[in-house]
Amino acid sequence: MVDDVFRFGFETRAIHAGQEPDPRTGAVIVPIYQTSTYAQDGVGGTREGDYEYSRTANPTRTALEQALASLEGGRHGLAFASGMAATDAVLRTVLRPGDHLVLGDDAYGGTFRLIDKVLAHWGVEYSVAHLSNLDEVRAAIRPETKLIWCESPTNPLLGIADIAALSGLAHSAGARLVVDNTFATPYLQNPLSLGADVVLHSTTKYLGGHSDVVGGAVITNEDELREQLFFMRNTSGAVPGPFDAFLTMRGLKTLAVRMERHCDNAELIANALVAHPKVAKVYYPGLPEHPGHEIAAKQMRRFGGMISFTHADGEQAALETAARTELFILAESLGGIESLIEHPGRMTHASVVGSTLQVPAELLRLSVGIEDSRDLLDDLLKALG
Repeated sequence: MVDDVFRFGFETRAIHAGQEPDPRTGAVIVPIYQTSTYAQDGVGGTREGDYEYSRTANPTRTALEQALASLEGGRHGLAFASGMAATDAVLRTVLRPGDHLVLGDDAYGGTFRLIDKVLAHWGVEYSVAHLSNLDEVRAAIRPETKLIWCESPTNPLLGIADIAALSGLAHSAGARLVVDNTFATPYLQNPLSLGADVVLHSTTKYLGGHSDVVGGAVITNEDELREQLFFMRNTSGAVPGPFDAFLTMRGLKTLAVRMERHCDNAELIANALVAHPKVAKVYYPGLPEHPGHEIAAKQMRRFGGMISFTHADGEQAALETAARTELFILAESLGGIESLIEHPGRMTHASVVGSTLQVPAELLRLSVGIEDSRDLLDDLLKALG
């Protein structure tokens, strides 16, 4: 089924791809292979050619990787211990000292921190560009550029990039396009089909979907790149355990139905925020006035469950609003079944303060969950006052 990704619909693949009944017992759910090592049939005689040590390969993780590849329409999936472990593996596999990458001016704070505080000290250079402005991206590309690093929608300002157009720019420069697809998920958007070379996820978020597991993933169609990423992961050891892989697969099975509810609730809340006197600006690509709305409508199935907005009365009022919600839990992360609220400037994006990626101090970010939409709306409107 993994090799025939277009034969079945998304919902069917989420439940079955890589997850056939166990051949020994008939178990319909992939077993948790909670083992560190495997018996060999003689020296070097590994079972199925892969299973010698669970840092290298584990059957539960293999099933997850096949499912992830199928959902993104790719040939190869690799699971990692976290989204940042996946990010680190891609960057250190593709880039060498003296290489250059183009980074969006609204990138996740953890990605910026890794590039600016770690890789830059090893001789990797970067430029920041507004990815929705193709002329600005084109101007940022250098002869030594090897990557364009894209989020769409972005975190936390929900910017939209034209993935197909960015792919064309990257390839014309001899570079690769990497798309962090965490906010959209493979249910709403498939960057490989739009020309991206690599898709990355924090599976902690929507793919796991229940705020009970940390993980990451990389999907690509490039055979050689897959081998290089596999080597990097095996060498550095940034692998998820089998129970983490099991939990992520469990989340994948309901991703489609959850995303529909996330989107329903987010659309209702975004429209209510637009009309609220305490809200200065709403960032949500589903709104017709969003500058990336038309592109988002072209490359996404729906517009997602993430919303950001600025409080008309400034930072302190935003902080007080975040402290007053009851159902919107004040916490970092996103994409779980429960709704979350956070202040990016002091939480997830504190690492970009003082940089060109600094976000507005009065900004709040919502991860809209799948609770009753009326309860969520009442909670938020009460907190706004």
